[in-house]
Amino acid sequence: MHLPIKNITTAAFALLITYSAHPAVALPQNNSHHFTVAQSQPFKDTLIIPGERVGPITPTTTKKDLVKLFGASRLVDKTISGAEGIGSFAATQLNLGRERSLLVVWSDNTRTKPLDVRNLGTAWKTREGIGVGTPWRELRQKLGNFKLYGLAWDYSGTILLNSSKLSSYQGKLILQVDAAPHADQKYPHHYRAVLGDSTFSSSNPHWKPLGMRVSQMMVLLNPEQ
Repeated sequence: MHLPIKNITTAAFALLITYSAHPAVALPQNNSHHFTVAQSQPFKDTLIIPGERVGPITPTTTKKDLVKLFGASRLVDKTISGAEGIGSFAATQLNLGRERSLLVVWSDNTRTKPLDVRNLGTAWKTREGIGVGTPWRELRQKLGNFKLYGLAWDYSGTILLNSSKLSSYQGKLILQVDAAPHADQKYPHHYRAVLGDSTFSSSNPHWKPLGMRVSQMMVLLNPEQ
């Protein structure tokens, strides 16, 4: 498989989007810590700056920092595997409600350096307003014309940001788009025309009827790890 994506490390790309989670191990509660409503700022900050931060989560944030920021009761540790079953990685789920929840993937089992943040709820947005659920028309306005992989395989709908107006986010942000539910049945001709391990232009007319929108985001914080 030829992957013409540059500036994303092999390890970071292997983590891309698709993974299977093993049964979660809940964190023990520490009743000596009580986090009040007054400490609500981390919950309000939903800004993504690719490569720099996801809300208060930065390249130097540790698991202990997450406990201080959000409270232990909202965290669940997991072990996940990468795309195509490549590798296993320590991760921590933040349960902050449907729109604000996310998953932090760590560079190792010490949970002291975040590799990336993914499974972001719809509240999380870049400065340009891009987030999960951003529709195709709006995405094209923000990115200009760009290239992306075809649908229905491991890297389905992955946008090549180096071909867009936001090329500075290459290696810092991964965006994946998908068709609306049942689009393959409603528009089989158009759907089949953009399938598989090939790159397509966003100007390809077959995308238009499929109801495309951002389905996944991954923010890379320490991609070289």
